Amino acid sequence: MTTPRLAFAAPDIVTLPIRGSGARFPIRRIFCVGRNYHAHAIEMGRPVDKSTTRPFYFLKDASATVESGATIPYPPGTQDYQYEMELVVAIGAHGFRLTEDDAERMVFGYCCGLDMTRRDLQMLARETGRPWDLGKDFEQSAVFTGIVPKGRPGVLDGGEIRLQVNGRTMQRSSLDKLIWSIPELLADLSGFYHLQPGDLIMTGTPEGVGPVWPGDHLSGHIDAVGDIELHIGAPT
Repeated sequence: MTTPRLAFAAPDIVTLPIRGSGARFPIRRIFCVGRNYHAHAIEMGRPVDKSTTRPFYFLKDASATVESGATIPYPPGTQDYQYEMELVVAIGAHGFRLTEDDAERMVFGYCCGLDMTRRDLQMLARETGRPWDLGKDFEQSAVFTGIVPKGRPGVLDGGEIRLQVNGRTMQRSSLDKLIWSIPELLADLSGFYHLQPGDLIMTGTPEGVGPVWPGDHLSGHIDAVGDIELHIGAPT
C-alpha cells in the first residue's frame, strides 16, 4: 500500500498512560453524557425523569485532552469557566447495538476526568437552540488521569466521587447515584455509534459545579480509580 504524500504533518496520536503498563491508551473519540446525576440535573434547571427520557450525549475532540497535573490557561471567550468531575469509561472492544449484558466485555478500564466547560457559552447555546460546541469542545477542555485496567478490585462498588477547589470540597457524591448505569449507557450509545477501542465515555458529573479562576488548584478523587489534579493559569 502506497503511503499518501501529506500536505502538512499529520497530528500526533493522543494517548493516556495505562496504570501498571508501559503501553499507552490511544484516544479515538470522547463521548460525554449530559445530566446523569439527579441533583446536578436539578441545579442545571433540567430535572430528569428516567421513565420518559433517554440519555443524551455530546462529543469532545481527542485533541482537547490534557493529562492530570497540568497547568492550563484560562480559556478565551468566557467569563464563567467551570469544572465537572466525572468517572470515565475506556472502551477496549468493538460493539454495536449491544445489550446491557454485553457491556462488560467492552470495558478496557476507567479513569478520572474533568469536563471543563465555558458555562456561559453553553447556556447561551442551550437557550437559543444551538449546538454546545463552543461551551464544551475546545482546547484543553478534557482532563484525564491514566487508565486503570478493568479488574482492579473495588472499582465501581458504589465508590465516592469528589472534587476540591483550593482545598474546599465542592462536589461529593457516589457512583451508585448515576441515573443511567454504565451497562445502560453502553447499550444505548451503541445503538447510534459503532463503539471502537480507544473511545472514552465521560459518564456525567454530580451536583456542585462552579467557576474557577486563574491561580485555582483543582483536586479530585474517585474510589479505586485514582486522583486528578489541575492548575488554572493566566489567560493566553
